[in-house]
Amino acid sequence: MDRILYTAMSGARQSMEQQSVVSHNLANATTSGFRAQLSAMRAVPVQGDGQLATRTSVVASTPGADFNPGPINATGRDLDVALQGNAWLAVQAGDGAEAYTRRGDLQVDATGMLTSGGRPVVGDNGPIVVPLGASLSMGADGTVSAIGAGEDPESLVQVGRLKLVSPGEAGLERGSDGLFRAYAAPGTAADPLPRDEQARLISGSLEGSNVNPVESMVAMIDSARRYDMQLKVIESTDENGRQADSLLSLD
Repeated sequence: MDRILYTAMSGARQSMEQQSVVSHNLANATTSGFRAQLSAMRAVPVQGDGQLATRTSVVASTPGADFNPGPINATGRDLDVALQGNAWLAVQAGDGAEAYTRRGDLQVDATGMLTSGGRPVVGDNGPIVVPLGASLSMGADGTVSAIGAGEDPESLVQVGRLKLVSPGEAGLERGSDGLFRAYAAPGTAADPLPRDEQARLISGSLEGSNVNPVESMVAMIDSARRYDMQLKVIESTDENGRQADSLLSLD
């Protein structure tokens, strides 16, 4: 019976791990530019001193992200941008390194820094800083222009340019902070991707999350039922063990 218990125990634990991935996706169903995290189950042999060919457990893994584009909706807001094709927006991660996102609901903080999701947006010379109180506009190539308060349209000046990149066939990998980075060898830092001069954005629009709420809800229910099934197996096995002990204790 130990094999039944071990199999059911590992299945229940990994069902909880998968549930956390589905819950995270569902929580970001309305986050601009969010890319759903994929999850999968795989069988692995038990390792250690008690290794036997009949012992196999299951492990939940996150093999990558769903890079299918989300829906693009017009908002009319000057600081909303939707990346076209395979373009990504460069931002500064918490460790100071360059990372990439599709989140386009840009904001200007109290210091005039342009941010995406609270992270500085990267331009030609580092984070982009714009005049406070200025009216901003975005060009299709990422050019950021500003008009000071009370100034006429002829006073329009370029104050920066968003760094847009295209990862190409090399692709990107998701970090623990939700940002994406170029692939790098284990133990090494990823090099920043070069600017793609052909990358374009749509101003006044936002790309929505590519998470399907209905599919995520179905996956959540499926995972919860799988967890309950594993617990019932454990309970049944425990009950069978008690009955076997009772029979063996009879004189």
